Amino acid sequence: MRVLIIHQNFPGQFRHVAQEWARRPGWQVVAIGRDTAPGLPQHPGLQLIRYKPHRSIKPDQHPYMRKMEEAVLHGQAVARVLLDLKRQGFTPDVILAHPGWGETLYAKDVFPDTRLVHFAEWFYNASGADIGFDPEFPASFDDRARIRSWNALHLLNLENCDAAVSPTQWQKAQHPKAYLDKITVAHEGIDTENLGPDPSAWFKLPSGQVLKAGDPVITYVARNLEPYRGFHSFMRALPQIQAEHKHCHAVIVGGDEVSYGSRPKGGPHKTWREALLAEVGGRLDPVRTHFVGKLPYADYKKVLQVSAAHVYLTYPFVLSWSMLEAMASGCMVIGSDTAPVREVLEEGKNSLLVDFFSPAQLAQRSLDALTSDGWTAPHRRQVIARVSQRYAHASGVAAYESLLFAGRADGVRVRTSSFEEIAA
Repeated sequence: MRVLIIHQNFPGQFRHVAQEWARRPGWQVVAIGRDTAPGLPQHPGLQLIRYKPHRSIKPDQHPYMRKMEEAVLHGQAVARVLLDLKRQGFTPDVILAHPGWGETLYAKDVFPDTRLVHFAEWFYNASGADIGFDPEFPASFDDRARIRSWNALHLLNLENCDAAVSPTQWQKAQHPKAYLDKITVAHEGIDTENLGPDPSAWFKLPSGQVLKAGDPVITYVARNLEPYRGFHSFMRALPQIQAEHKHCHAVIVGGDEVSYGSRPKGGPHKTWREALLAEVGGRLDPVRTHFVGKLPYADYKKVLQVSAAHVYLTYPFVLSWSMLEAMASGCMVIGSDTAPVREVLEEGKNSLLVDFFSPAQLAQRSLDALTSDGWTAPHRRQVIARVSQRYAHASGVAAYESLLFAGRADGVRVRTSSFEEIAA
């Protein structure tokens, strides 16, 4: 079996399937990722080929078309890699790809008969989802026009692929109705087997202080600290939490870059951490407020294991692995009452839900979680079992295989493509 996996930030969402398939006898797994992709070290059964666009976006490109030009450059670079693979005699049985940056624009021109399955993570809409959701950051006409232009790539992706997969019903529902029949809902899965509560867990802070499981610790995790993940709402709730609970500590995990949205505008602050500390920092106890940046996975697991209350907030947007990992670790999760969070969290059963825009409610529910004895060991086990049943990586691998190899006829050879030249 020859599998080609394409992801700009490989492995990205494909970590578990790539690891599983690379271990199988008789399987050849080739991955394509950008030169900045983290990759998967110590996997001899997997070959990673890195690409780099041959130039940057032209500085005079129309603002509405900058992302489209970037996508063409990415697609062009990957097409060159695909043509090289084809000349070397490699023809994949199936291609699994995240097409969000344009990498697969020309994949079907090189391998027209290979089944192409796209990860349909998101389709932008000018209203009803993330755009315009937060009144603090209203969308302009230019924002909406850029989104409409940018969706040209996503429409091409939907047209080009043979099938697609979305992690949640909400994410699938954002795509145009004409393509919904192409999209299967299947979460890629998290590593539930290596997650779970640990009564002896401890986490050493940069100050040298040690927090232990059972301590009053409130945690917040995001790849980067930004409004899309409710960082501003969390920070505005934290002064009240600390004022009413004199011993709790807050551990905040995440970087200062921007994953979604933009940096602060119209002020002196370059990061959202700086901006929110300028707003509320005078009311925070610095001894009990800990920004730990991005952590190695082992340390991140410890943070979840010492958490007494874990806050997960998000615009109506893609669902983070971190929320599921917090549940699998036995955390009491306080989540925003937004889609697609509501697909997973159930008020009073496995979580507490809050209004994304109400720091006061978030503070009160966090205090309830920190002082409540209701989150018992049997309750934790029930939630962990549910997450393990629905979101284990084994389930994700099985779902992906069912989709990728559906209707595959062994022995079918790929026709020779006439797409042999790539424009400079």
